[in-house]
Amino acid sequence: MNVVDSSAWLEYFGDGPNASYFAGAIENPEQLVVPALTLFEVFKRTCQLADESIALDAVAVMLQGRVVDLGSSLAIDAARLSLETGLAMADAIILATARAENALLWTQDVHFDGMEKVEFRPKQ
Repeated sequence: MNVVDSSAWLEYFGDGPNASYFAGAIENPEQLVVPALTLFEVFKRTCQLADESIALDAVAVMLQGRVVDLGSSLAIDAARLSLETGLAMADAIILATARAENALLWTQDVHFDGMEKVEFRPKQ
């Protein structure tokens, strides 16, 4: 299973230098877990950079994976992770989702560099 964080989704949709690195995880929706929080982050940022129509198209791609909502257990697990690692709320929720799903986290967010079960590619 794969979880793609918001920075990687935005890189993919923007056809950035690392887009092909994340394409394998994104283009395999049967193995894709999507934290609901990433829908928020990608939709908001895409609206800021482009427009709502393009943002809705991006979300439609994301919805091909299995969306995981933030429930009470996941919220508590994310809070624990935040305390242990110093991660901000959004990053902790995304990592907690990946761990709950036994998934690999794909990212270019430096806060995740060196963590277990994280595929990190530095932003170019």
